[in-house]
Amino acid sequence: MDIPGLPARRAALKLLDAVLRRGETLDQAGHNAVQGLAADADKALARAIAAEALRWLPDLDALIDSATRQPLPDDAKPRAVLRLMLAQWLRLGTPPHAVVATALPLLAGGPKRLAHGVFATLTRQGAALPPQPSLPPAVAARWGERAPAIAAALAEPPLLDLTLKDPATTAEWAERLGATSLMAGHLRLPRGEAIERLPGFADGAWWVQDLAASLPARLLGSGPGRALDLCAAPGGKAMQLSAAGWDVVALDASAKRLERLSANFARVGLPVEVVVADALDWAGEERFDAILLDAPCTATGTCRRHPDVLHRITGTQIREMAELQQRLLSRATGWLKPGGRLVYAVCSLEQDEGEAIAAEVPLKRLPIRAEELPAGLAPTAEGWLRTDPGMLAAAGGLDGFFVARWSA
Repeated sequence: MDIPGLPARRAALKLLDAVLRRGETLDQAGHNAVQGLAADADKALARAIAAEALRWLPDLDALIDSATRQPLPDDAKPRAVLRLMLAQWLRLGTPPHAVVATALPLLAGGPKRLAHGVFATLTRQGAALPPQPSLPPAVAARWGERAPAIAAALAEPPLLDLTLKDPATTAEWAERLGATSLMAGHLRLPRGEAIERLPGFADGAWWVQDLAASLPARLLGSGPGRALDLCAAPGGKAMQLSAAGWDVVALDASAKRLERLSANFARVGLPVEVVVADALDWAGEERFDAILLDAPCTATGTCRRHPDVLHRITGTQIREMAELQQRLLSRATGWLKPGGRLVYAVCSLEQDEGEAIAAEVPLKRLPIRAEELPAGLAPTAEGWLRTDPGMLAAAGGLDGFFVARWSA
């Protein structure tokens, strides 16, 4: 029989292995890794341990290497277990004796003494992590001069952001939820409360959506008119468009994800027309007043909540995503009415998925204006928007996005 707490640590080890060895996302790996964990608290603990290990991986490895005579291979199981041990002690506040008791059994038949000795040395020395995580060198090189500010924003998981169905009720909901208003229709709360238990969830008054993720739909303005949301699931931006008066067609290739979108629309009481189709193959003949393409991407801009992207995204994946985005944009322009608006967005920090793509779009650029954005954000010289987690730091940061807008 397992000792208490061991199954959650075993699941965390599986999550770490899935990300670093197989290149899976934490979400993809999560289903299989937590099989057998009955309690939601154990599932959340397993993910928290793995996420903190990924968030601080270069720094944890530096500590491990400082306490070993010969460096452990990157894929050695003792290194993986030590990463989890240190993440629990230094990030989650787990007492060292509890860390040892629930981690060493993961090395059954293996070098327990090595892992125990390294951990004991580091605890005895009072080892500590730096004030902010170190980015993997390749990632820091891609993100350039903004890398230090982005890294600083990764030190803690993000706060909880909500988009309101009715922006006119912002002050009312801010008071009811004890939240901060970042702009009309958007609130920020401390994390930790179960979403379903918050006032307004059952009534459909709001949905969870990062501030940066709410901006692309805002930049299409208000209806009336027909709006096409390509790659629409799970539906946050489509709900924004519907709430803003647009007659929304939500298209996505995944029927399962569109089921979730439909459930979200039913909860908030908004209308939507759902189309299950691949945008690259869809033979739709209608022309739209507004089109939103929140394109599939590497999602490196979500590194605060998904630290796996720091370690599994390569140049090859960035190039593949950029090619897909170009093809989707080419299709999207063909469905735009004369005088209609097109917004392209990606939750990526990579220039190849943002600026390089936008520069090739053969439409009239419709510059984003400062007054359309939350205080503290500004458009680029080209009239585009680029956000990253290091921005609005005093308010808790935001995800990384690139957004551009054109008219036909």
